[in-house]
Formats: sequence, structure tokens, C-alpha cells
Amino acid sequence: MNTPRPRESPAIRRGEEVKSASSSPARRRADAQRNIEAILDAALVCLTADRHASVADIAQRAGVGRMTLYGHFSTRADLLEAVFARLLAHCEDVLGGVDLDGDPAAALRRLVGSSWQLVHQFHAVRQAAELELPEERIRAHHDQPMRRVEELIARGRDAGAFRRDLPTSWLITVVYSILHAAADDCAAGRLDTDRAPHVITATLLSVLAVPTGPGS
Repeated sequence: MNTPRPRESPAIRRGEEVKSASSSPARRRADAQRNIEAILDAALVCLTADRHASVADIAQRAGVGRMTLYGHFSTRADLLEAVFARLLAHCEDVLGGVDLDGDPAAALRRLVGSSWQLVHQFHAVRQAAELELPEERIRAHHDQPMRRVEELIARGRDAGAFRRDLPTSWLITVVYSILHAAADDCAAGRLDTDRAPHVITATLLSVLAVPTGPGS
């Protein structure tokens, strides 16, 4: 005689379904991605306020444990690089909306104005990255924004507005260096933040100006 099996209650079945769903690979991937996004968001906030923000500070703000953070970013340098790459992607989105048509000098002013806001706002994040990453990695992350500068310089040269006697790569380095030097001087109190865009633009236009006089 067969003993009838006890009927499974709907509540038990639902509980097993929830448990199964919560342990599915798709669910775990979604949870991991949410953790990564929360960590990167928290890192950007913490590092903008303090370039020396610790992993513990970042994990606490993200609402995750340190072990969870280290499960996604095995070192602080790995985390810094991910944050910096994300920041530069954001900067690229912003700078992509800058109108670079028309007079090259006026376009440069607009580009400097938008670039300066980002460079100044996230100055501490760049400093944090410089403490952890080699200079070539930091420059590599600037490739796309600097490509926009390269295209503007090329257009200015074609229009006869910018000099043609110096290497483009050097002029790009000058633009990059002056922007970040201005942020350093503002942080040190040597340059007024509100005047910085004018100072940067005037300096760059003097560098890019077509030489005149003997030997030009």
C-alpha cells in the first residue's frame, strides 16, 4: 500500500521559487553590477571631497562591506583607475555638447570654459589617481578629450588662425598641462577660480597665435 505524499503548500513552493531566483546567475550578475555602480558612485563622491579617502570610507558610503568592494576591485589602484575612467567618460559626454564651429579662437574659449569646470570640480580625483597610477595611464584616459583639442587645432591651422610651426602633439601637451596647472594653482590659492578660464584661454591663444616678425 502506497503512503500518500504530503501535499506541498503554496507558501513552500513560493519560497523555493524565490530562493531559486535569488541564486540564479542572472540575479547574481545584476546584484554584482549594482554593487559596482554603488562603489564607483561612492568613490567619486568621497575622492572629490578628499583625495586620501580610504577604501573603508568608500565601502561605507556605498553600503557594502570591504570584502565585497575588494571582490570587485582587488586593489585601491584598480578602484582608482575604474573611477578615473568613468569620470573621463562623463567629461567626454559633457564636452561632446560644446559647439566648436565658427571662429577657432571663440571655439577654444568655449571648450576651455567647459573643460575648466570639469577639471576644477574633479581636481582631487585626478590627484588621487596620480598617487596610484603611472602618468602614462592618466594621459591615456585623456586621449578622447585631447582628440577634440587636436581637431580644433587642425581646423584653426587650416583657417590661418593658429600657428603651424610647432608639432601638434606638443601643443596638445601644452593645453593639457596648462589646464591642470591652473587647477593646481587654484587649489594652492595662487589663482582666482573665477578668473581661471580667462587666464587659461589668454595663455593658450598666445601660444597658438601665428608668429609675426623676423624669423616667423
